[in-house]
Amino acid sequence: MTADGTDEMAPDRQSGALERHTSGQVSTKTSKDLDTPAGEEPAKEVDTAAQEDPAKDGGQPGSARRRRPLRTALIVLAATAVAAAAGIAATGTLGGDGTDSANTAPTGPPATAEVERTTLTDSETVDGNLGYGDAQTVQAPASSADGTAGKGGASGGDGGIVTWLPEEGEVVKRGDTVYRVDERKVPLLYGSFPLYRTLEPGSEGADVKMLEKNLRALGYTGFTVDDTYDSATAEAVRDWQDSLNREETGEVRPGEALVAPEARRVANVTATPGAALSGNLLSWTGTERIVGIDLDVQFEDLVDKGTEATVRLPDDTTVTAEVTDIGTPSTSKGEDSSGSGESDSGSGGSGGDDDPTLPVELTVKDQKGLGRYQAAAVEVTLKAETRKDVLVVPVNALVARKGGGYAVEVVTADGTELRPVKPGMFADSKVQISGTGIKEGTVVGVPK
Repeated sequence: MTADGTDEMAPDRQSGALERHTSGQVSTKTSKDLDTPAGEEPAKEVDTAAQEDPAKDGGQPGSARRRRPLRTALIVLAATAVAAAAGIAATGTLGGDGTDSANTAPTGPPATAEVERTTLTDSETVDGNLGYGDAQTVQAPASSADGTAGKGGASGGDGGIVTWLPEEGEVVKRGDTVYRVDERKVPLLYGSFPLYRTLEPGSEGADVKMLEKNLRALGYTGFTVDDTYDSATAEAVRDWQDSLNREETGEVRPGEALVAPEARRVANVTATPGAALSGNLLSWTGTERIVGIDLDVQFEDLVDKGTEATVRLPDDTTVTAEVTDIGTPSTSKGEDSSGSGESDSGSGGSGGDDDPTLPVELTVKDQKGLGRYQAAAVEVTLKAETRKDVLVVPVNALVARKGGGYAVEVVTADGTELRPVKPGMFADSKVQISGTGIKEGTVVGVPK
């Protein structure tokens, strides 16, 4: 400053006027090139294009994807913080007269933060329900075409009287009794399709092999597990029928056993002892608790099979879950969507009845971590994107630059200076940045 009150640095500033850039373009000028003409007000506008898609302004290649509506609040927060930071710069709090030149601030920033190196994760939290998944109905077997279904009191409309049924919540495993008709046990076998024909010596096929696998698992021996039903298989079947209090025919008819992929949990019992064997008898589910969500289709990019998620229970404890099944988008919610707990729907509704939703099922390996909850509303946090080993600062550390782009106020030994940075991903009130002179531990100014 000269004696007559003029700024002796004015000629340099006139020669160093800012070059205007297009939206989203970050200047590569050094801090010495960032001076503005004296008296010119610093720009307060915010590069909305960069906020809408940070990947366009410094994001990693291939990371750009459409923004999801639920993230709008975060982007608005970032925009507000940046605008506020620009206003502070204009008043001289961050940089004296609001220019980008070094050592012009009469005082330091009101608060500071260090540039951190960390893993940044973008995520979405949606509603879901904990339960046992879809409930499937167990029906009394129908009479077979060859008239053998009701033979020996096995099944059919005139197949006998129901004399015993399990209780709700009971787990039925391989070989256990599902129900009794005329005091004859109808057991559970494991397989992928039901018994649909009479199996006897001479029968061949995948259903024969399925039966023999079950007999072997139940401890019966003396036969070869293959797709041929021979006399040795028939002998093992007689021993099995004897243990079930059934007629020892050496043949297996439809209705003499029920088939499911694995153990089942009884969800609801419909029939009553003393009633004729007909209609719906009970419904059952899997034995492990799962989480079901009805995901808005606009968020379908969040999930793939194997995607990990965090489930928050009503008591605020959390467990890790993994996406194991993704259904077909639908505009109506079924009565038995996944995760209900019993026979009711268990998916967390994330939209109205007419909003397209995507049924998603997640498994929880740590069943003990779920505690005693049998059915409960939960929050599911889906990880959308993760960037490892990146430099981040608080969102409000960004300062909007004239002509577009951003800077951060770096605290140096001699004062402060604004250094251009390229923003990347926004998450958890932090933003990924990169730029010349920006490294882990660099101290930057932030508003109080």
